[in-house]
Amino acid sequence: MAVEDCGKPCVGGMQKEEVVVVPCPTKVPLWPLLVLRGLALCATVSATLVMAFNKQTKTMVVALIGNTTITGSVTAKFQQTPAFVFFVTANAIATLHNMSLLLLRYFGDRFYLKGFGLLITISDMVMVALVSSGAAAAASIAELGKNGNSHARWNRICGRFNTFCDHTGGALIASFIAVGLLMALNALSTINLYKKQEPQY
Repeated sequence: MAVEDCGKPCVGGMQKEEVVVVPCPTKVPLWPLLVLRGLALCATVSATLVMAFNKQTKTMVVALIGNTTITGSVTAKFQQTPAFVFFVTANAIATLHNMSLLLLRYFGDRFYLKGFGLLITISDMVMVALVSSGAAAAASIAELGKNGNSHARWNRICGRFNTFCDHTGGALIASFIAVGLLMALNALSTINLYKKQEPQY
């Protein structure tokens, strides 16, 4: 409650005062932030595990000598592509980030420091950039594996390793969903900061 001098005339030697009620800024509720962070955690965990265990081995003809065919086992796995390694690393880091903040919230405010809300918001921005860059890098390689490149004479591999490509596509979908959830979470945290409220984590 604030008292404001509005220049009212004096009555009986006393000036009338007008009482102005200042509304408190509306804060974003806690539960949407927790739900968004929990869903983002599930998405990044799914993307990390699906890509990390993505492996397919096939036996195919590697050489032909006369009428004799020589076969060999060829394995496709994420470690063979730097973009997929970066994808797994980025999503794993985001998983640890979200898990740490959820655990911090669970154990209460004993570890909460002044200005920690701003640090959380900044770290969420970093996670958005990290996960989106990892997903974009992996998506470009996945598109190349699916369609190839006729100009560079790079053949598509998804016709041979269809299971590997299907799992890669699922991991990419989960990662892009995580990007959207992290962006929404970051927007709500920024709104709380704008209203001079510490964002809930």
